[in-house]
Amino acid sequence: MLDFVNLTCPYCGESFETPVDSSAGSQRYVEDCAVCCRPIEVFVSVDDAGELLDVQTSTDNE
Repeated sequence: MLDFVNLTCPYCGESFETPVDSSAGSQRYVEDCAVCCRPIEVFVSVDDAGELLDVQTSTDNE
């Protein structure tokens, strides 16, 4: 299931909306910022029922 979440870029500070596939379970991936195009590490936490719990971002250097 796709959930749409607002991410805040850790580089430029701008927010943008992006889809997250919660049916894939908890995951970690890299997505480019929709504003400044720098790579953001995205950490998605999903519970056992497939409900989205949390989405966090960090730079690729952290």
